Amino acid sequence: MVTGPDGIRDGVRGTRRRGGALLAAALAGGLLLAGCGAAGTSDTSADSKARGADGRAASVAPDGGKESGADYRSTFALDVDTASYGYARRTLAEGRLPDAGSVRPEEFVNSFRQDYPRPEGNGFSVTVDGARTGDDGWRLMRVGLATAQAPADGERAPAALTFVVDISGSMGEPGRLDLVRESLATLTDQLRPDDSIALVTFSSEAETVLPMTRLGGKGGAVREKVQDAIDTLEPTDSTNLDAGITTGYATAVKGVRSGATNRVVLLSDALANTGETEADAILERIAGARRDHGITLFGVGVGSDYGDALMERLADKGDGHTTYVSSPADARKVFVQQLPANVELKARDAKAQVAFDRRTVSDFRLLGYEDRAVADDDFRDDSVDGGEVGPGHTVTALYAVKLREGAESGRVARATVRWLDPKSRAPRETSGEVTVSALARDLWSDRTPPRLRVSATAAYFAHRLENGSGTPYPGEPSLHELTRQVQDLSEATEDSDVAALADSVRAAARLRDTSG
Repeated sequence: MVTGPDGIRDGVRGTRRRGGALLAAALAGGLLLAGCGAAGTSDTSADSKARGADGRAASVAPDGGKESGADYRSTFALDVDTASYGYARRTLAEGRLPDAGSVRPEEFVNSFRQDYPRPEGNGFSVTVDGARTGDDGWRLMRVGLATAQAPADGERAPAALTFVVDISGSMGEPGRLDLVRESLATLTDQLRPDDSIALVTFSSEAETVLPMTRLGGKGGAVREKVQDAIDTLEPTDSTNLDAGITTGYATAVKGVRSGATNRVVLLSDALANTGETEADAILERIAGARRDHGITLFGVGVGSDYGDALMERLADKGDGHTTYVSSPADARKVFVQQLPANVELKARDAKAQVAFDRRTVSDFRLLGYEDRAVADDDFRDDSVDGGEVGPGHTVTALYAVKLREGAESGRVARATVRWLDPKSRAPRETSGEVTVSALARDLWSDRTPPRLRVSATAAYFAHRLENGSGTPYPGEPSLHELTRQVQDLSEATEDSDVAALADSVRAAARLRDTSG
């Protein structure tokens, strides 16, 4: 075990034609995933020290004795969704403020590259750090989790992919079905001979255009058959998303392959207007496919009008995640640059729990993750759903933490992530800690890691869009102040994604000024 310069013990123990081609790269690779602190103290044992006598995570009382400490624990399922930020960027670029209900801070935060250390094999590394926000006693604490990168040789299990494509009338808008169609055509050329593909379309009704079909070698009759099926995709009628999902899962179950990565990939604007339109009811009917066959749902959102809330709920209920694509540049960022070139999982049902120390902490708040909350006592109940996470991913959670008056040393929190090994389904855990001294730097100081400041900027920006003139997060700048900070970060990081964030913050500030 090593102690870093900020007092954080570290160590990790081992145990997605042009626009279409970019999206296709996503579909062929990372899109289909289920898909200074320093690293904190690792603990991969199922008997983690964070447990109390009853086997639950325990916090420490002021007198030094242990108690159940439910109020001093925070538990959530991991989430790698980014659709909320992608859709907000498009809305702002079109001169509109996004609807507050479509803004989820954790998806803004998780849209940016991090530099956390990577573990070996399956599972996670844990990094915990933070800084002073400027408000009396408040700190911003970052919990960072990372999986190992995909192997450089690209080796992976075969994939069995069922594409469920929305061909309703609303998909006729440029940048919707045309992008999907060209992408699927390019995808067919990129998949491997031992991969399989099925194609389901839906408008007012659903149809299996192509059952699960193993592709075989390039240039063969099977790939031509797939191309012919893709060429038939044309927009028509209304949107019966219920029928599409139900038929898609039925097709996936019929074609399920043992030892392969089995996925349903939904490509839609999620503007359901026919049949069942509630996510819980839609996915209740296919619960067995998820439970018995491990088939997860990945939602790919498109269109200037987009049913964000429905797509997000579908992905959560379907044990998957979402992203949003509006342009080739988005496709390059999300699918080609960020996501790995294979479809294997690194962790199933992953959950995180942060246990705060009562002796140093008087209050705390998780920024975002409201839809991913898990009961504290369910952290080690492996029948409770968590998140599916693939290779090369990072997950970041930010907390506003208020220290007790006079707290100048000692532990602030212990963060533990628990997951099931993707092959054996055996439970694994690893943990990291952070101390008071590690949270002492000013958030906006040049001495504070730039990626921590980017995370803070993304969270503050989301909260401004979500909350308007309501109660701010501790230390939350105005949009104009935030514009100055993110512009400096853009120059310091030389990161095009941070530059795009600066453009979005600037656009939001102008729109707020105009709207009064």
